[in-house]
Amino acid sequence: MDIAIAIVLLVLIAFVIIVLVRSVRIIPQARAGVVERLGKYQRTLNPGLTLLIPFVDRLLPLLDLREQVVSFPPQPVITEDNLVVSIDTVVYFQVTDARAATYEIANYIQAVEQLTTTTLRNVVGGLNLEEALTSRDQINGQLRGVLDEATGRWGIRVSRVELKAIDPPHSIQDSMEKQMRAERDRRAAILTAEGTKQSAILTAEGQRQSSILKAEGDAKAAILRADGEAQAIQKVFDAIHKGNPDPKLLAYQYLQTLPKIAEGSSNKLWIIPSEVGDALKGIGSVLGTGPAPVPAPATATATATDPDPLAAPGGVDTPGSRA
Repeated sequence: MDIAIAIVLLVLIAFVIIVLVRSVRIIPQARAGVVERLGKYQRTLNPGLTLLIPFVDRLLPLLDLREQVVSFPPQPVITEDNLVVSIDTVVYFQVTDARAATYEIANYIQAVEQLTTTTLRNVVGGLNLEEALTSRDQINGQLRGVLDEATGRWGIRVSRVELKAIDPPHSIQDSMEKQMRAERDRRAAILTAEGTKQSAILTAEGQRQSSILKAEGDAKAAILRADGEAQAIQKVFDAIHKGNPDPKLLAYQYLQTLPKIAEGSSNKLWIIPSEVGDALKGIGSVLGTGPAPVPAPATATATATDPDPLAAPGGVDTPGSRA
């Protein structure tokens, strides 16, 4: 009798434990659970402590409400120019309605994968290879729009679709590399030619500006020299008039200037002005030697290297002594 009572008590305790276990459920954060009562949808459980009716309510596997990232294997896609490319895709989606994700689609991950593949083939099939390689943003936008619209009734929101890689055939890759290499060589040749042209233009411009500046400098220097000489002559002229020189001093200065005419090793011929006679006459009157011979008005020349017996005393040819 005691053994039977103990067995009944153990059974009751086990039953109570099972009832408590099946009645009390804890839903973690960012999870959702769907409860069926007698096989029919009853409610969706939110995070926290929840009580269920044992043997009447059934809790389905919990759904993850966080954004999920699914990478699909490469898919062969034929472009508009009949080239087969391999495209890897990554889809970012999130479950927004646990009830729809449970009852509207059997396997939403597989459904998203197949929908991505078919949509990708439709989009890329209308582009050639070059457009497919350079229009990733456009392809991503079209894929996201189509997937978000189709998966909305499944309780899923597609936030982003990215193309990881677009791999054309190896023969096409080699051709593209050769084309890019030729394009880079062409650009390098153009840049080199442009640099040479620009260098020549700058060199010519520099030479032109240098010539202009040099000519302007020479002109200014000549003007300054002329101004200096004019000022010097004016000062000499003013000094002479202020000193009021007599004819004797002028004749003496005149004779001192004559040797400068023959200075230099290249001077083989020099001209004796007709005023030399007047100067000699003034010198003679100063020294008291009497009047000098009056020269003829014509101007004569004599060479410095060939002496002439008709030359005047002192080695100076008088006017009219040589024809």
